Amino acid sequence: MKTILNHLLILIIVLTSCNTFAQNEHFVQNGVIEFEKKSNMYALITKKIKGETDSYYKLAFEGYKKNNPQFKTAKSTLTFSKNKSLYKWDETNEPTSNNSWIADDAMANLKNVIATDLDTQTSITQKNVYDDLYLVKDSLRKIDWKITDETREIAGYECRRANAIIIDSVYVVAYYTIQIPFSGGPESFTGLPGTILGLAMPHENMTWFATKVTEITVPEKDLIPPAKGKPTDNKELNKTLLEALKNWGKWARKTLQAYSL
Repeated sequence: MKTILNHLLILIIVLTSCNTFAQNEHFVQNGVIEFEKKSNMYALITKKIKGETDSYYKLAFEGYKKNNPQFKTAKSTLTFSKNKSLYKWDETNEPTSNNSWIADDAMANLKNVIATDLDTQTSITQKNVYDDLYLVKDSLRKIDWKITDETREIAGYECRRANAIIIDSVYVVAYYTIQIPFSGGPESFTGLPGTILGLAMPHENMTWFATKVTEITVPEKDLIPPAKGKPTDNKELNKTLLEALKNWGKWARKTLQAYSL
């Protein structure tokens, strides 16, 4: 009888502790998340010139390495409130390059501005495609995430890992936190039970990781979608890009993937 009472006492203590923890756990409903994107330019350029026999490519790469670091870093922010967000790049921290032609990688140089509405499951994305500016209005991408048991801490939040394949062959690793219940993240990534604070495309040599989360009241004006650009949707933009890239050979596929994010 004494043993049963002891077990009941332990159970009560555990349940009370769990309930107290749940009551004290704080969930961030609105604020600004700062991200840092890193692109391994040495790896990207190596892939780009693979198979090229002209020594000019090798000399250009050597020149690039002398004047530029291995990783190109860019900063961006995700401003969110309730079920809406605005993702954009910090133009004041725009990285420079001394040898831009060989480092001209579409995915490394993305400058999308993305307004996401989770209630309507739609987004408005302003895309710079070389000399053209597009305004892409469409439904959110459906991503078949596979959630794992792996966890890691990012910007002070415990995050869980999820994996997915997008655009037919791009492998993506995401780390999300349920402490920020907004189901969004950097670029156009959504669909997890929390906010994505870490994102990696291992085969594309790129990562996005949150460096700071600031909980603040977000005014509606800070969530206004972009308005400039040629109106289109993902299907029509894809057709336009396929036509423009038809003579690009081996570089066409990677460029199309970049502008499909």
